[in-house]
Amino acid sequence: MAIEPFAIPFSQSAVDDFRDRLARTRWPDEVQGADWQYGFDRGFLQEICRYWIDQFDWKAQVERLSAFHHYRYLADGVGVHFIYERGKGPHPIPLILTHGWPGSFLEFLRLIPLLTGPAAHDENLTTSFDVVVPSLPGYGFSDRPDRPGMNTARIAALWANLMGQLGYSRFAAQGGDIGASVSTMLGLRHAHRMIGIHLNYIPGSYRPYLKQGAKLTSAEQQFLSDAERWYEQSGAYAHIQRTRPQTAAYALNDSPAGLAAWILEKFHDWSDCDGELRQRFVLDELLANVTLYWMTETINSSFRLYYEGRKAPLQFGETDFVRVPCAVARFPKEEPFPPREWIERGYNVRHWSDMPRGGHFAAWEEPELLAQDIRSFFAAQGSS
Repeated sequence: MAIEPFAIPFSQSAVDDFRDRLARTRWPDEVQGADWQYGFDRGFLQEICRYWIDQFDWKAQVERLSAFHHYRYLADGVGVHFIYERGKGPHPIPLILTHGWPGSFLEFLRLIPLLTGPAAHDENLTTSFDVVVPSLPGYGFSDRPDRPGMNTARIAALWANLMGQLGYSRFAAQGGDIGASVSTMLGLRHAHRMIGIHLNYIPGSYRPYLKQGAKLTSAEQQFLSDAERWYEQSGAYAHIQRTRPQTAAYALNDSPAGLAAWILEKFHDWSDCDGELRQRFVLDELLANVTLYWMTETINSSFRLYYEGRKAPLQFGETDFVRVPCAVARFPKEEPFPPREWIERGYNVRHWSDMPRGGHFAAWEEPELLAQDIRSFFAAQGSS
C-alpha cells in the first residue's frame, strides 16, 4: 500500500483533438418543436458545444483543481485518486465524501472549504473536518478496473483501508447516488470503524428485510409505485448501463457532443433548476465534469459500476441493518425518494432533514445547506 502526491495532467494535443471532434459533429435531425420531449434539445446542445469549442478553457480548470491537495493510493493493484484537505481547529472529524454518476470528485469542490473550516456560528470553533474525496474506481484519475467484481462493497473496503493508511481508526462518511451505496456498505461491513454516515440519497436497489407477512404502509406502497413509474419513464440510461455498458460506450467515448448530451441531460432532469441548467450551475463547471470524463476516457468504466451493482444489489438479509448512526438529508427534487419508515427498516436514522430546495447533485447545488446538515449531525456524534 502506498500514498503519493498526484499532479493533474494537461495535454494541449488532447484539447485540440476534442475541439476538432466537436467542430465535426454530425448532428441528428429532430422533430420540429420537440424541445426536450424526445431527449436532449438539439439547439441547446449545439449552443453548449459552440461554447465548449470557443470559450471553455480546460487548462484554467486544471489550474483551479490543482489548488487542492491531490494524491494517489495504491492497494490490491487498484490506484485511487483522492483529494485530502485537513480541517482547522483542534479536533477535526475525519470524513470521506463519495460521489456518484454522472458526477465526479468535482461535485465537492464548493463543499470542501465549508467543511474544513469551522462554521461562522460555531462559537467553540471545534467542528471541522479532515476531508477525503476519492474518485471512484473507473472514474476520473482513479484506475479503470479491467476485471469484474469492483462493486460498492469492495469500494467500501478500499475506502476503509485508505482512511486507515491516513491514520484514522474511526471516521465519518457521506454520499449521494453511488456514494450513498458505498457509505451504506461502510456502515454495514465496517461499523466498528464508523462514527456515522450521512446520506442525501437512498440507493435505488435498497430493499430492507421484510418478515413474512409484513405489511407496508400506504406511503411505502406509494413510493414503490412511484419508483416503478419513474424507472419506466426515466430509467433507460440505467438499464443500458447495467446490462450493455460496452455497447453504448463505443459512441460516447468517440463523440464529445454525445458524451455531453448523455451526462448533461441528467443535470437538467435531476437538479432543482426548473429546466434551465445555467440557473443552478456554472457552465464552465459542468463542462469541466464532462471534459474530465472525456480526457480520462472513463465513460465506459463508469458504466461498469452499474453492471456490478446489478450483480450485487443492496438487498438486506435478515441480519442486515445499518446500526451506526445515520443522517438523511431529503432534497425536494430528488426523486424517487423513499419515506422515512421504509429507510428505518434498514438504517438507524438519528437525524432527518427536509431541505427547502435542491436536487440530486446536493453538494453542487446547495453546498451551504449540505455542509450545515453534515456539521450538525456529526458534531452531535463526536469523534470518539
